[in-house]
Amino acid sequence: MKRRQLFAGVAGLAASTLLLAACGTGPNPASAPTPTEDPSGSITFWSSLAGMDKVAAAFNASQDKIKVTFETIPNGANGGYAKLSTAITAGNGPDVSTIEYPQLPQFVSNGQVVPLDGLIDKPASVDKLTDETKALVQFGDNTFGLPYDAAPMVMWYRKDMLAKAGVDVPKTWDEFEEAGKKLQAAQPGAYLASFNPNEVAASAGLAWQAGAKWFGTEGDSWKVGVNDAATQKVATYWQKLIDEKIVKVSQAYSDEWSLDLANGTVVGVVGANWSATGIQKRTEASGQKGQWIAAELPNWGSDAGAFYGGSSFNVTKSSKNPAAAAKFVEFLTTNPEAIKARGNTGSAFLAFPGLTPVAQQAYDASYFGNDIYGVFSKAYGTITPGWQWGPNWDSTNTALKDAYGKLTTGGTIREAVDTAQHATVAGLKQSGLSVTE
Repeated sequence: MKRRQLFAGVAGLAASTLLLAACGTGPNPASAPTPTEDPSGSITFWSSLAGMDKVAAAFNASQDKIKVTFETIPNGANGGYAKLSTAITAGNGPDVSTIEYPQLPQFVSNGQVVPLDGLIDKPASVDKLTDETKALVQFGDNTFGLPYDAAPMVMWYRKDMLAKAGVDVPKTWDEFEEAGKKLQAAQPGAYLASFNPNEVAASAGLAWQAGAKWFGTEGDSWKVGVNDAATQKVATYWQKLIDEKIVKVSQAYSDEWSLDLANGTVVGVVGANWSATGIQKRTEASGQKGQWIAAELPNWGSDAGAFYGGSSFNVTKSSKNPAAAAKFVEFLTTNPEAIKARGNTGSAFLAFPGLTPVAQQAYDASYFGNDIYGVFSKAYGTITPGWQWGPNWDSTNTALKDAYGKLTTGGTIREAVDTAQHATVAGLKQSGLSVTE
């Protein structure tokens, strides 16, 4: 097996690096598909995102040169990525795929998606993005997808419960802890938020906000810091909140978690813009309309934020018509008609300038007690630069989830990030990669 080679470049403000495939040559920009000014033909599109069937239909109705056939697949947690990877490797994958940002580097390093450079109108698409959103899809000098949503991490609170505790919306993490103590005094048994062991991306976002860099490069090696100093600070802080019963350890989206929100046991959610629909679904039957508000994350002393979730659209290696596929990717990510066609599928916050207001018009946010989109916009403006995802997110994700499983039986968050650090390094070395810590 040939050792992977490292290539490095700059994507916006963030130094982005990727490794070529463990076997073979991997993605080679020199062999990128030749652009076609007026592509035509049939393509296939796989996605787990709700409403994308309507978007594909709208694209087909808007012109008669490219025909898109849509297929719904499971989300990543339910086997969607395994299905996608297997299909691409076998040569029968879709022309256009949907890949979340943490997983994209793995598909790139395996040579399973192709560079879009030359296939897309970069001045009209990529060049209009912020540096932080470009960094999600650019590696080296190449663009391996166009970003769809750019999900700013936010907090959600029951404003009536904060008022009952006599506290304002916390602006710092110190204030968050104090608010939790006052909530306990005013409402014994209530928690200010949850710590969700099955949402490792949330842990990554909290560490990102604090200045952590879980992945980077040093010379020709990957530098891994899943337990770096900033992450250790965050881990120690949240462990203290757990020990003080300010936050409750529970699995996100579980029956227990849903009931806790509905009955007021948990009065806050660490989430993102997309959390709105889930919160409404779980609480509206309990008469909580107008009580939930969005707020920027508490910070460590200065404005800072992170992304939590979000997806890109990509052209796969198995595409027989990459030019037509790229044309459709541009429609998906830059055209207001695509957003209109998807309809009211949630409180989307989109990467391409000018599209979020279109999505906002389709979403009824009257359930909430403040201007949630105003909060999203402010949070989006504070994203901390310099973060990049590693070449095998599955390894880190699995290790942290497994270690977090011990939090209710004596384990700690600090032990979990140490375990994930060792597992991540070992996994990368086993893949033949050069790694430093």
